[in-house]
Amino acid sequence: MPRIKKQKKLNMPVRARIAPSPTGPMHIGTARTALFNYLFARQNKGKFVLRIEDTDKERSEQKWTDEIIEQLKWLEIKWDEGPDVGGESGPYKQSQRADIYKKYLEKLLEQKSAYYCFCNAEELEAKRQERLGRGVAPKYDGKCSHLSEEEVKNNLAKGLPCVIRFKIKSKKVKFGDLVRGDVEFDAGLLGDMVIAKNLGAPLYHFAVVVDDFEMKISHVIRGEEHLPNTPRQILIQEALGFYQPAYAHLPLLLNPDRSKLSKRQGDVALVDYREQGYLPEAIINFMVLLGWNPGTEKEVFSLAQLEKEFSIERVQKAGAIFNSQRLDFINGYYIREKPIEKLTELCEPYLKKYGLLVQGQVSKEKLQKIVETSKTRMKKLSDIADLCDFFFEDKLVYEKEMLRWSKMSDKDIKGAFLLCDKILLELKTWDIKKIEKVLLDGAVEFNKQKGYPEQNRGFLLWPLRVALSGKKASPSPFEIADILGKEKTLKRIKEALKLL
Repeated sequence: MPRIKKQKKLNMPVRARIAPSPTGPMHIGTARTALFNYLFARQNKGKFVLRIEDTDKERSEQKWTDEIIEQLKWLEIKWDEGPDVGGESGPYKQSQRADIYKKYLEKLLEQKSAYYCFCNAEELEAKRQERLGRGVAPKYDGKCSHLSEEEVKNNLAKGLPCVIRFKIKSKKVKFGDLVRGDVEFDAGLLGDMVIAKNLGAPLYHFAVVVDDFEMKISHVIRGEEHLPNTPRQILIQEALGFYQPAYAHLPLLLNPDRSKLSKRQGDVALVDYREQGYLPEAIINFMVLLGWNPGTEKEVFSLAQLEKEFSIERVQKAGAIFNSQRLDFINGYYIREKPIEKLTELCEPYLKKYGLLVQGQVSKEKLQKIVETSKTRMKKLSDIADLCDFFFEDKLVYEKEMLRWSKMSDKDIKGAFLLCDKILLELKTWDIKKIEKVLLDGAVEFNKQKGYPEQNRGFLLWPLRVALSGKKASPSPFEIADILGKEKTLKRIKEALKLL
């Protein structure tokens, strides 16, 4: 708690933000940052702002902005201000804020806190290599900061390529981080940095400082990779006379081998998880545990619970391991908690995608039964296709050896099928309770005939289950037979006999 109190010196309402760049699919790390900002704002009765940082004109596309909005809505992370809802601090897309940036760039140039730099790429690289060769920080030497006003005017009039650089003061930059405590950087190692290509083309470090000030952002909660950016941005804030927001840098997301989670090492786009059939409530629950410790053994949290229980003080410093097995466990829990009607509705697109479900082929009631038999083994919605495809197939393909339970002979397997065929054929009422009773009684009778242990019902039930499903792992033969119906069940028993 004391760190939060220290930041209240700002004496301003809590306003947090997420500021993604629309240059590609939303990274799950960006979604986690959005969640932490959202929860912090809600817990402190503040505002949550969505800002689109699209200063990269070459890579930014409207379709990615649309996707950001769509994915956050899917997660039910709701913002109070943003490009689609408006607000008092708009516009909320950087590409629409050019006049605001220009005003502050001109201020920095006027007060000599920034200057035009005309050094070309070859010259800069040569200087960089020279400094590296001497074993010193490869920072810009400030050559153009010494140009006279007349030289600058002449160069600009000639149309010489240039950028705008910000003068970095050689000093220690200290700030309190809500996650990491006191942090200190030596700004003297940084060198004057480029903050704009020209008055109409600001770059990240400058634009983010202006936007946070203009939008009255009180807390900047972002990933640890932004930690080295903070001293640069604080220096710009000081030069412009801005307040300093409170900072909190979230731990990196790591692969199990502790390497940084990146696009090159697998699916990390939020849409990938959505398409595989991870539920939004499971993604939320999983993401919050990537760096936040509730202080208890509890692992299952709804978004509403998190709005009450989340606290920035319990965010850890160490990197957060992205454990896919943990995600599967959490998602499986939420799948099992779904009402069967809703779960069936969610599974239908995957059954159609894999060509299993044809319109009108299966009744709603039967489809719900199929999903019910599979839900306990589902880790994600897309699993449904592999788990229940045999219900939709006309003919199953499997190895004969799969029918064998323990050391049963082919003759005994055949005997098991003949008994199953007989007792099921005689069954007048086809429902799961009656199917289960006659088969369990049949298993006892079969074991007595063959001299097998009386309680080991697998000698009858295992071959039958495989014959009905074609799989080593599946629901019970009672459930499968109930759904398949009498005719199809007896047909599959006969096909298994032919295989023998």
